[in-house]
Amino acid sequence: MSAPYHPPVKRSVDIAGHKTSISLEPVFWDMLKDVAAEEGLSVNALVARIDAERIVSPTPPGLASAIRVWLVTARLP
Repeated sequence: MSAPYHPPVKRSVDIAGHKTSISLEPVFWDMLKDVAAEEGLSVNALVARIDAERIVSPTPPGLASAIRVWLVTARLP
């Protein structure tokens, strides 16, 4: 796992055929990659799923924020 205190890293992802850039700290990129592998998905597919969930929420956050919250809450019992 990456060092916990590191500035965000910008990466490109493809959501429904559209490229977008997301800035996340390396620890969140690592978590995203791990969860995607556990679920048998690509990172792009997992991000698309998180994006679809966030869009229908009453007060949709930005995509990077939604990913961080999803990753933290996905690990809760």
